[in-house]
Amino acid sequence: MIAVLAPILIGLLYVVLNSLIAEPHRRKFNAVMVAGAGAAYLSGGALGPWEIVFCAVLAYVGFRGLDSWTFIGIGWLLHTAWDVVHHLKGQPILPFAHDSSFGCAICDPVIAIWCFTGGRSVPRVGARAARVPR
Repeated sequence: MIAVLAPILIGLLYVVLNSLIAEPHRRKFNAVMVAGAGAAYLSGGALGPWEIVFCAVLAYVGFRGLDSWTFIGIGWLLHTAWDVVHHLKGQPILPFAHDSSFGCAICDPVIAIWCFTGGRSVPRVGARAARVPR
């Protein structure tokens, strides 16, 4: 249970902390983060030259994400797929933590969903919901 719940909470914490960054800096920061996520597996090299190809793909997606939350969300879903492959191959993102790729594969879609909604500020959305008369 904790193996699933903790990554979800980490994803939600990422979203809340990113909500503190004002736009357009929030989108640009997240574009850089997703591009950098492409390099997360480079040191392990479990998939050989495909690791470099994946890094280049996420660099491109991150570049496109500078102007598009949708591309950032796509990047996190691509990273999710890469996490699953590494988990199944037994080559986790953190070599000392066997289920780290599994956790990352759960955390990343949480972030992607937020990106697909436009990466809006969570406190602002919450405040708006509180003002809506019922």
